[in-house]
Amino acid sequence: MLNILWPVFIILSFIYAIISGKINEVNNGIFESVADAVELSITFLGTICLWNGIMEIAKNTTLMTKITKMLKPLINFLFPDLKNNEIAKQEVSMNIVANIMGLGNAATPLGLKAMKTMQKDNKKKDTLSNAMMMFIVLNTASIQLIPTNVIAIRASLGSANPTSIILPVWIATIIAAIVGIFFTKILIKRVK
Repeated sequence: MLNILWPVFIILSFIYAIISGKINEVNNGIFESVADAVELSITFLGTICLWNGIMEIAKNTTLMTKITKMLKPLINFLFPDLKNNEIAKQEVSMNIVANIMGLGNAATPLGLKAMKTMQKDNKKKDTLSNAMMMFIVLNTASIQLIPTNVIAIRASLGSANPTSIILPVWIATIIAAIVGIFFTKILIKRVK
């Protein structure tokens, strides 16, 4: 539907610009938007490189093992089906840590890897397992201590205080996670 809607809007916008004699403003807007997009991409690239590098260092040290041990009670509570799958638990832990650090771009490949590992143990290959459902809910809520992407966007757009978003992000993501986990646990019990 959107692949029809967007082209229609773009075509109507150009027709309106031609009729109203504002085609120069449209051209200027296009070039300004391209410049803004390139600047934003460069800002994101630097942020992503920094945090991906930190995650790689953490992965190759004992830090990840310590963090996984700290998260073990939470992982065992949220994912009881993974009790015998240590690899999946570690991958889920790394994804959670990446999300907590606000590294959505680093968390995505870690999350895909964790889903692949969980799919190996899934008896019904065409249906999500309970652990996979909980993992999706947890990723969607994405509790973040440092919302890196939002801060980077706000900084690149000239915000006077790009970090002022931190407290509202904490509140929103914690509430979303609690509600999501609560209802997922209820629904999983009903389906069993």
